[in-house]
Amino acid sequence: MKPAPFEYHAPDSAKEAVDLLAELGDDAKVIAGGQSLVPVLAMRLAVFGHLIDIRRIGALRGIEERGDSVWIGAGTTEAEIGCSELIAGRLPLLSRATPLIGHFQIRNRGTIGGSLAHADAAAEYPAAALALDATIEALSPRGQRTIPAAEFFTGVWTTALEPDELLTGVSFPSATGRQGFAIQEFARRPGDFAVAGAAVAVGLAPGGQVSRSAIGLFGLGPTVLRAASAEASALGVPASGINPAEIGEAAVADLDSVPSDLHGTADYRKKVGAAMVARAWEMAVKEAASG
Repeated sequence: MKPAPFEYHAPDSAKEAVDLLAELGDDAKVIAGGQSLVPVLAMRLAVFGHLIDIRRIGALRGIEERGDSVWIGAGTTEAEIGCSELIAGRLPLLSRATPLIGHFQIRNRGTIGGSLAHADAAAEYPAAALALDATIEALSPRGQRTIPAAEFFTGVWTTALEPDELLTGVSFPSATGRQGFAIQEFARRPGDFAVAGAAVAVGLAPGGQVSRSAIGLFGLGPTVLRAASAEASALGVPASGINPAEIGEAAVADLDSVPSDLHGTADYRKKVGAAMVARAWEMAVKEAASG
C-alpha cells in the first residue's frame, strides 16, 4: 500500500515547525527519520493531511555536555548516539541500548526524539530514559517546558506532548560515582521488537549498600514502566545480599496489563521479563562494585 496524499512542509527552525503545528492542528504530523511513521502511513493505520519534516533544523541535532547533564537534540540519529564517545562515557546505558534498536539502516535515520515521541512500549530508548531519569524538552507557541520522563509516557503510543508541541531535546543526568548500567532484552530475531526487556541503573554507597535503584521495563505493558516496588526493596540493602532472581520476580509481580499476542502469552512475557531484569541487575551491580 501507499500513504494517502499529504502536503509536505520543511521548516528551517523549530519555531517555524511549532507555528505550523499550531496552524494545521490535528491534521499535521511531525516526521524526522520516519522509521516508525512511514510504515504506519504506508499501511494507512494513520492518515495526515500535512507532514512537517524537521530534518533540516540544525538546532535540533547535537550532543552536548551541559553542567552535570548531557543534552541530546531530538533530531540526533541513533547512529550518532551509538558512535559518541561522550555518550559512552557519561551515559553508558544509552550507548548500550543503541545497538539493540532495529538494524543499522534504521539507526542511520531513526532519531532519539522520534523514538521517545512514538512511545512504543517495546522500545529501548524510552525504557532507558525512564531508568536514567531523563527530562524531555518541548516547544510550543506558549514557550518551552520540560517534562520528566516518568510523566512523559502516558499510554499506547501516547505521550504528554500537546498537539502543538514539538519535542526539541532530551537531557540526561551524567553518571558519577560508583554506578553500573545494563540493558537486556529477548527478541525472536536480531532487530525484532523485544518480547520483554529491562534497562537497569544501580548506584552503590561507599559501604556497598544500594543507593540508586532504577529498573525500566519494556515489552511488558501498554507503555514502558518503572518497577517501583522492586527498586524500593533494594535501596539501602548491601548489594552482595540481593538475589538477582528475586529482584527479577519482584519487578514483574505487580504487572497487570502485560500484553498477550502471537509472540507470547502474558505469563510467558512475565517470565522472560523477570529473567531480563535479573541478568541486567547482576551486570549493573558488578560494574558498580568495580568502581
